Amino acid sequence: MTLRRTLFLSLLVSLSLLAQKKPITLDTLKQRPTATALFAPIWAPNGSEFAYLRNGGLHLYDCRTKQSRPLFARLSDLTAMAVKDSRPEGAFGWQNRRVTEQHVQWAPDSSALLIAEGGDLFWITAKDGTVKQLTKTEAVEADAKLSPNGKRVSYRIENDLYFQDIASGKVTRLTRDGSETLLNGKLNWVYPEELDLNTAYWWSPDSARIAYLQFDISKEMIYPQADLLKIPAVAEPQRYPQAGTPNADVRLGVVDLETVKSRWMDLGETRDHLLARVDWLNPSEVSVQRMSRVQDKLEFLAANWETRQVRKAFGETDPYWINVNSMTRLNPERKEILWASEKSGTRHLYLLGYEGKELGQLTKGDWEVTSVAGVNWEKKLVYYTSTEVSPLERHLYVIGFDGKNKRKLTTEPGTHIISMSPAAGFYTDTYSSITVPTRQTLHASDGSNLEELKPSDRTSIDEYDILPTEFLHFKTKDGATLDARLIKPKNFDPRKKYPAIVMVYGGPHAQSVRNAWTTAANLDQVLAHKGFVIWQVDNRGSAGRGHLWEAKLYRKFGEIEVQDQKAGIEYLVGLGFVDSARVGMSGWSYGGYMTLNTMLSEPKLIKAGISGAPVTNWLLYDTIYTERYLGTPQENEKGYRESSPVHKAKNLEGKLLLVHNIGDDNVLFQNMLQMTDALERADKQFDLLIYPQKSHGVTGPARFHLNEAMVQFFERNLLH
Repeated sequence: MTLRRTLFLSLLVSLSLLAQKKPITLDTLKQRPTATALFAPIWAPNGSEFAYLRNGGLHLYDCRTKQSRPLFARLSDLTAMAVKDSRPEGAFGWQNRRVTEQHVQWAPDSSALLIAEGGDLFWITAKDGTVKQLTKTEAVEADAKLSPNGKRVSYRIENDLYFQDIASGKVTRLTRDGSETLLNGKLNWVYPEELDLNTAYWWSPDSARIAYLQFDISKEMIYPQADLLKIPAVAEPQRYPQAGTPNADVRLGVVDLETVKSRWMDLGETRDHLLARVDWLNPSEVSVQRMSRVQDKLEFLAANWETRQVRKAFGETDPYWINVNSMTRLNPERKEILWASEKSGTRHLYLLGYEGKELGQLTKGDWEVTSVAGVNWEKKLVYYTSTEVSPLERHLYVIGFDGKNKRKLTTEPGTHIISMSPAAGFYTDTYSSITVPTRQTLHASDGSNLEELKPSDRTSIDEYDILPTEFLHFKTKDGATLDARLIKPKNFDPRKKYPAIVMVYGGPHAQSVRNAWTTAANLDQVLAHKGFVIWQVDNRGSAGRGHLWEAKLYRKFGEIEVQDQKAGIEYLVGLGFVDSARVGMSGWSYGGYMTLNTMLSEPKLIKAGISGAPVTNWLLYDTIYTERYLGTPQENEKGYRESSPVHKAKNLEGKLLLVHNIGDDNVLFQNMLQMTDALERADKQFDLLIYPQKSHGVTGPARFHLNEAMVQFFERNLLH
């Protein structure tokens, strides 16, 4: 067979396979196959093993032998052993979705694992999977933690703290004044939502005491949530501090396990302050990151539980706000602190002494550190991820404490998510790009590849006609460079004019344009197959480009963001294949706010928009988020008014679909009701979809209903 004939046949085969690929439709979203589960490593203290959950069972992986073995086949067996929860069925508590308790954790000597299952606690030996049930009560032992010496386990029942001796089973109650409005070691709703704090108590290094936060939420306002599907309707009130209203009163206590007495640390006035982070510096001192209410000042305090003396180690101020983070690492032996700060305008790493003296700056440049993966204190090395290659990518680096000998450990362009062992000896790399589906590999600390844990699942690529995503960059009139992504429609013809849909989020702490794999079967692909151009821009104010980039929206939302989205649409239209009279926009949460605000601020720009769960009046959103950016309503009344689309209803010209869960615990339904009232008073027509779910997003079968409604809305208003 000649070479020419071989190439011709190969081309025919490729064309045949391409022709057989299925389009992505709404039905595809319903039938979306479940991808192979990733490893979520739960690292053992020995640094060479990790536990992981797979197919309902608990497994162990040994990095030295590269072998995996099942430890406990069915965790459901533990659930069956647990005592049924005594709380009445149907009772609903508004617990924040960001609270992430440790359901599996290792004993300090790596010999056993503590499992929280079915409301009870179990002890499983790592050698042979032998099970010992530690608790067998009708109460739920929540947020369980092993003591550093491995001899005790603490937990919370309702609103009080307890600990149990593992060997004897003896239980000791540590606090007794917990109530519906006084929470001991339990977070209120807003702290985990806006400060990413996922627990409210911490063991001392010597296992003799527990530091905990006590939340008095009695002054927080009550929002009248209700279950309206039940007959009669059931009141389900939620404590939700709206901007300008009282936060919880929070104080730090240390309870001694022998005396069972709490000592309260005098941190100064806390009424208008936030206790954002807590950790033990040593057996005597607890560190606290105390922030002003509007989060422009941070104090790193050290409180001595014995003397109750409190010293300020160091502090920071910012002309805009301080983004609290979880990158701090402490070394009691060296009395050193690895600290991440945005004082240069982008987040970088610094080494400090316990007294706050700066010992050196590790990283610097016009890019930001995005996470600390691990620290090797003996070798004086820090492993971190950053945007140094591109704001669209994340790569792993290692650098010395002296800021020298920096080395990039990841090579492939895209996004690398790192999970590193405690001693920084091994790490897993969960990697993807816009063209490479997620895969997971195991590495030694020098970056060498040891094992492929999960290969890329190319099923969707082989089976479906996935329309490619392109990255573009353009400049605004004032010189800012914005990142964008573009999907051209099926059978694209550059001579035609297509309708376009702008997908938007646009708010702080989020980045939408990333070189990372997204689920192939998604709504973007459905719409592109139906003939729409898909467009998305990360405007100023979004994450990934540094604090100064984000701070452009300080004191007023919806101005610079809208102008950047307008510049993006003008750039897109300038490419020559988009009909400027048929541009739509869609977004959820801040993206829903952006859709509304763009349509009402630039009424000629968007012909049809879908606004999901939008904040319509910033007086209705929570204290910690809103006041971080806008200040309090009392000091910035104008900024609140001009930032809120509810005051611009009369400007609506395009077709508008509003969507909201009536039980949304984050963006309260009150936002939607005030917006619809304003539109009706302005005699503006709109479409409205309401779902009864108690969450911020629409999930389950209702999501398919919403997807269909969204596609039909854009087809009806933009295709012709």
